[in-house]
Amino acid sequence: MEFSRRSALSMIPAATLWALSQSLRAEAAPGASPHSPGSSDRAPDALLTNTVAVFAGTAESNTRPEVAPKLAALRATARARLAAMDGAGQDELFEGVPLGTSDPNLSTSYQYLYEIALATCLPGTGTSGPRDETAVRRRVVDGLARLHDDWFGDQSKGYYGNWFHWEIGIPAYVTKTLVLLREELAAYRPEFTSTYIASMDAYLRNGKDGDVDLDSRFHTGANLADITTNRILQGALLGDEARITKALADQLTVYSTIDPYQPRHGVTDGFYDDGSFVQHSSVAYTGSYGKGLLTRIVQTVKILDGTGYLPDAGLVGVVQGWVADGFAPLIFEGWMMEIVKGRAVSRTGTGYADVTAVVEAVVDLSAHTSGSDAEALAGYVKHVRDTSKVALDTTSFVSPVSIARYADILASPAPARDLGPSASHAAFNAMDRTVHRRPGYAFALARSSERVSKYEYMSGENLMPWFQGDGAHYLYLSGVDQRQAFGIDYFTAVPPHRLAGVTAPVETRRTVPELYGTLWYDDPERGFTSSSESQNTYVYFPRGTQAFSGGARLGAYGVAGLVQSDDAAYAAQQAGTLPADFVAYRAAGATRSWLMFDDEILVLSAGVTGLPGRAVTTTVDSRIAAPSSPVVLTGGLRDGSPWEAAGTAPPAWLRYADEGQRTAVGYVFLSGPAPVVALGTVTRSRRLVRLTNADTAVTKQLFTLSYEQAAGGRPIATAHALVPNASAQQLASYAHGPLSVLSNTVRLQAAVHAHLGITAANAFTSGTHHAGRLSIDGPASVMLRRTGGGTYAIAVADPTTKRRTVSVILHGRPLRRVSADAGVRVRHVPGGTRLDVTTHQAYGRSFTATLTERP
Repeated sequence: MEFSRRSALSMIPAATLWALSQSLRAEAAPGASPHSPGSSDRAPDALLTNTVAVFAGTAESNTRPEVAPKLAALRATARARLAAMDGAGQDELFEGVPLGTSDPNLSTSYQYLYEIALATCLPGTGTSGPRDETAVRRRVVDGLARLHDDWFGDQSKGYYGNWFHWEIGIPAYVTKTLVLLREELAAYRPEFTSTYIASMDAYLRNGKDGDVDLDSRFHTGANLADITTNRILQGALLGDEARITKALADQLTVYSTIDPYQPRHGVTDGFYDDGSFVQHSSVAYTGSYGKGLLTRIVQTVKILDGTGYLPDAGLVGVVQGWVADGFAPLIFEGWMMEIVKGRAVSRTGTGYADVTAVVEAVVDLSAHTSGSDAEALAGYVKHVRDTSKVALDTTSFVSPVSIARYADILASPAPARDLGPSASHAAFNAMDRTVHRRPGYAFALARSSERVSKYEYMSGENLMPWFQGDGAHYLYLSGVDQRQAFGIDYFTAVPPHRLAGVTAPVETRRTVPELYGTLWYDDPERGFTSSSESQNTYVYFPRGTQAFSGGARLGAYGVAGLVQSDDAAYAAQQAGTLPADFVAYRAAGATRSWLMFDDEILVLSAGVTGLPGRAVTTTVDSRIAAPSSPVVLTGGLRDGSPWEAAGTAPPAWLRYADEGQRTAVGYVFLSGPAPVVALGTVTRSRRLVRLTNADTAVTKQLFTLSYEQAAGGRPIATAHALVPNASAQQLASYAHGPLSVLSNTVRLQAAVHAHLGITAANAFTSGTHHAGRLSIDGPASVMLRRTGGGTYAIAVADPTTKRRTVSVILHGRPLRRVSADAGVRVRHVPGGTRLDVTTHQAYGRSFTATLTERP
């Protein structure tokens, strides 16, 4: 179900949001009138009351039976924290959480105090919380005082470790605790709130004068939303209208769609026109930081509801656009896809839990909409519930009010419905990601380029990430618990160079802690500290060094291409600009294309090489299964006889079936060397991929299908198709079509799907390239489809993002223009029809046109 035009993302241009932000900022400036037009009805007290309702619920919500488990969990947590407080030793506020040198432990101590305070402030629950709530609240206040006096208040001793704890994490817990206990504080320590807020301002060291600095690379995207939400609440506690207004003005900038050609304050973090979300300047991050941004923004909408502070500019419609275009395509049957999680892929509990947070935000967003918009959001909530193979745990919702609203939605007559069609193609080219969906499966692809990072490592998380942006794919099959196929156990069981889809050198690599003995490369004299730009650029999330990464979308079909490249660290090392003891690794070489149809994903690779001295592996697929699951491998030879694992004849097709899960994937081999098939059992620890994971042994059957090249061998080309949910009969039929490869070189990769009437091509180099009826001038991605009645649809994109125009000639009878996107010029030329597409500053998006043979 589509949202109404009123809610469309494009209805609020970035310039409009920016102007509104500037207006609020002017109002908050020193010397400005404290009561500008429209501000007289603002209510800081209502803002604080709303905040308590968000986190503690209301008397109405908390009497609902659906909310009871959440309240019980909050109380149980508080009792456990109080017991830990009772057992604390020297230099501890809580037992087992020593303080003095650990910023994570300091943040955890503040978290525990907040959790105790929260359990004493649950409206409508009588006296079922901690005994003697006044005494408990004062104990929390005393705990806050001790932390401030001994570990936080002296700024000359603080600010060690990760900046996030000091500027975002700790202030969030402190601020919420001050809001919950504001009446107790007024009676017990009336000066305490202002003292703490002054200290939190002093720790905003990546800001300016104790406030947000929009020019700071730390104050962007989800981080900016977190900081400004804290400051809005702090302003309400102080009764400081200017602080609230300034924080809201800063937060409004997060709503603006990023224009990569004219970034404001140099910021590239946020949502893009194609639905992409980027954080840390270059990391595809919808499933982690994007999720956090969605949560925080919706909470701010709730906190400001009815207070007079939230401008009536349709901001809720912007967030609806994020949900429909940015989140929904990345959620498959209640599971958040791996391609947008950054380092969070190494954490336990991701996937379904990630989507729980998104569902809560959508539930709350629906309360601020009406009509078809509200129905669409409610229908999506039901759709996620109905398709997820793991029951959604509402006790993990932040707000008791959200739990009650969720129950109301499930009981409503709104039909369960996804926000997009079951057959769709999403080209998230601004973050080098592609998602192709059909009933029964979803295919997610991770690429990289000079614009987008190859991977993210940080803080001992995602220790072996090296190839996650080198064409890694995740093929999600319908009707199964995705934890059995992906998530933490996938990255634990599958060696990093054998991730599904990647081309990687066969070599031993060491993790950052193994290389340097710390969680980062430490050389302050050369600009390498824990949060420095050099650390980001060369250690945490290095970009690739090639421009070509992207593709074209034609309706529900798509083509994507990638020229695999070294990362920025290796390039800098070769240029001699990095310290001598810095270790960088070289990538393998390959030119690759993915052509995505209905039943097949056709994968073409050319120029595949490990480069001098290294063997190379190109993994067709890797899948995991439970140790006892009946996994069956079958196949056929080109002469129609059965394939045998012990035989020497290469298969024409293979079929992997996990009969325990009732899933299957087929593989059709069109050209290239004989693939290597392996199926065995592996046991590895989850701690291999993240230092703080429990040392839990994971035992899985591991199936890998790959092309193996010896060191020093000549570059090869391969072509194969993935066929989700395929039967043996279906796979055998590919000997007679419908897939035909037209070209598979480092200059041009192209193929035809005869049944669909589609020709798809990636041209990678300058010059003229010929693919069937198409002539393509220079690097480009093109899709052409002939439908009934002599009608043609064509899509053209510039995956380099650097070309001003792309020209394509469709040879044959001259065609008449039926429709075309702005920027597409159609004209007749000798021998055919020429399209000149203005791709200047289009950032890889597709331009389409419809042509016909009819006069």
